[in-house]
Formats: sequence, C-alpha cells, structure tokens
Amino acid sequence: MNHMKERYQNEVVPALMKALNLDNVMDVPRIQKVVVNIGMGEAMDNPKALEAATTDISAITGQRPVVTKARKSIAAFKLREGRSIGVMVTLRGEKMWSFLDRLMNIVLPRVRDFRGISPNAFDGRGNYTLGLREQIIFPEIEYDKVDKVRGMEITIVTTARTDDRAAMLLQLLGMPFRKD
Repeated sequence: MNHMKERYQNEVVPALMKALNLDNVMDVPRIQKVVVNIGMGEAMDNPKALEAATTDISAITGQRPVVTKARKSIAAFKLREGRSIGVMVTLRGEKMWSFLDRLMNIVLPRVRDFRGISPNAFDGRGNYTLGLREQIIFPEIEYDKVDKVRGMEITIVTTARTDDRAAMLLQLLGMPFRKD
C-alpha cells in the first residue's frame, strides 16, 4: 500500500472526524481523482509539440494521456472546433496516491524560490487547482530531451463540500500551503 494512502487512513481520517465532529467514516472528505492537464495553443501550428507533451505527461503520470479537442471555434485565437489543443490524464486509485506523494514530497520542494503553494486556489466546491510553470521539475523528465518548457495544471478533486474542509484535508496530507 502507498505511504500517502496509509497516512490518509491511519492519521488523516481520525483527525478529520474529530476536527469536523463527524460520526460516520463515509462523511470524511477524501480525494476522488487527480487531473493533470497541459493546454497548448501551439499545437495548432506544430503537431510535434503535441507528441512531446504526450511523452512528457505519460512519463510524469505513468498513464497514457487523452488528446483534448476544442469544443467551439474562436476566431480571435484562430481556433477551429475539433482541433487538438492539449493533453490530459485522470488519475485514480494507486496511481493517484503515488502521484500525490511524489508531488508533495519531491516535486514541489524542487520548485525554484519555493515558499509554499497558494491557499486561495480552491474553486468553491472543495477542489484545488495547482499551476506549474515548467515540467522539468519532475524527476522523470530528462532535461536534455525537452524541446520546450511547458506548464501544466494539476487539479485535485475531493468529496469535500466546502473549501475549508478540502483545505484541512490537503493540509493534513502534507500539502505545503503558504502562510500569508
């Protein structure tokens, strides 16, 4: 069993039950899934960029990504409906827990001038989105083979109904929030 999942079950669940005054274990907020997304406008002009992003995201997550397509045409961005504009991966189960463990303990401390992540990136429904500026902070990415530095979004979807409960869950798991 993964270290992070074990910690969730043995430490976080009892602490949340006590802090939130919950009687039922099923009411405790938990992480449903993690979505890793790379959006690329350059994929319209350069199809090789999409392949490079696909190899990067599959190396990072250990899962093959889905190519996302534009839902509607936007003339200002020279975008047509149905064109490939990014890649995404949805992680659940063991892969999700191992990814979160690597993210919190290895990747985030490698960020330059890291002082913690923003506690204000919750969406109002208990989900947290973290934006990273470069994919090279992941140890799976070989710096020499990177054609271009790309950013990505990591969304942590929880069953918490409020942002406060989700923040408490992530903080107990070890998410390094910045103290403002």
